[in-house]
Amino acid sequence: MNDGLAGMLLQADAAPFDPSFFLMMGSVFLIFYLLVIRPESTKRKQHEAAIKAAQKGDQVVTSGGIQGVITGSTDDIVTIEIAALKSGERVRVKVQRSGLTSITTAADKSDDKSGKKGGDS
Repeated sequence: MNDGLAGMLLQADAAPFDPSFFLMMGSVFLIFYLLVIRPESTKRKQHEAAIKAAQKGDQVVTSGGIQGVITGSTDDIVTIEIAALKSGERVRVKVQRSGLTSITTAADKSDDKSGKKGGDS
């Protein structure tokens, strides 16, 4: 009985090459690339450019959630003013540029002030 099964397996023809599988997998990868990888890469590049362009006077938010204004910067480190005390002293922290998550430039702030306020129609 085992000989019959082995003989049938040996006599079975190999399946013909079907390129539609590779075509389907290629199209799935292309769609994945266009919908996920490319937009994420573009977003990451824009964020890195914004971090490098951050300068004195820009409002920032760090990855830890600290909000402040840039008062000084070097290549890798940014000094952020996060509070002003009643005695006139200012609280400043130093943060690596890679720790910045959100940046609002001084030009963006002036555009917001010159525009209409919400609720006016």
